[in-house]
Amino acid sequence: MVTGSLFDDPESESSLFPRRLGESLVKLASDQIYIGTSSWKYEGWLGQIYDRSNYLSRGRFSKKAFEAECLREYARIFPTVCGDFAFYQFPSEDFWKRLFQRTPETFQFAFKIPEQITCRMFPSHPRYGAQGGLENPSYLDFYLLQEAFLRLLEPYQERISVLILEFGAFANVGVTEFVERLDPFLGMLPRRFRYAVEVRNEELLAPEYFACLRNHGVAHVLSAWARMPELGEQLAIPEAITADFLVSRALLRRGRKYEDAVRQFSPYTGIQDPNPAARAALREIIEQARETRRKAYIYVNNRLEGNAPSTIMAIVGEDSS
Repeated sequence: MVTGSLFDDPESESSLFPRRLGESLVKLASDQIYIGTSSWKYEGWLGQIYDRSNYLSRGRFSKKAFEAECLREYARIFPTVCGDFAFYQFPSEDFWKRLFQRTPETFQFAFKIPEQITCRMFPSHPRYGAQGGLENPSYLDFYLLQEAFLRLLEPYQERISVLILEFGAFANVGVTEFVERLDPFLGMLPRRFRYAVEVRNEELLAPEYFACLRNHGVAHVLSAWARMPELGEQLAIPEAITADFLVSRALLRRGRKYEDAVRQFSPYTGIQDPNPAARAALREIIEQARETRRKAYIYVNNRLEGNAPSTIMAIVGEDSS
């Protein structure tokens, strides 16, 4: 269990970074601008966000203790996090209970909706076994989503910032066909949650798609991704703001494969490839949220520059007023 205070020694170099970052994020959260990371279980953040001494067992670092408890320490600095893990599973009721118990009531979670709902065709990849290359019979199955996912999250709805429908890159699917399937599905979703849609096909960024989201009060995720337009370009699309809240996920530099980013940046101890354009766009999103009095939920991934906390500090550290 996490013990002591991360800020006991305000003069130490290791405590200065999280102190400054936390102060900036608290100020932004007071304006309903919530900034966090994509996931949180990164040993590369030890000595930066996490205190190694909190996870020692018989004098040795315990990976098991770290993964079980580090969210408590994370939540003392960040006001929100995106739970990417949910994309790969339907977590149990007990899992959700344990997860929410590890953070204060004010902490906000974003979750990706399981790919069993958003994957039209399973990729030909060993992870999918015999399903690889086949159409997914549960694609946009509202009833499965409601029973296996949304129902279990109802007790925690006030602590959930947004539920994200991530659609991987489609082959041979036009915007009309996509919207024809998406529109009735969005219409069935219970309004007790906020929703956002993240697409990985540039050609889907058409008026028809944005109009569909706007009709249902669903946000378009402004995403930095390998095959998507730059964040600034998406933000400049007149129709791109489709809800009374903003969602952005800064994941990858355009043109860089996910696997290459993992190989280049692991274990994510520091920034290795600064991305000034992405930083400028994220600052613009923050300013637009302020000017329009919209809530904003912004999530930064290690794979964008090499270390998400440092990227966030570079964005908010100088101006959080």
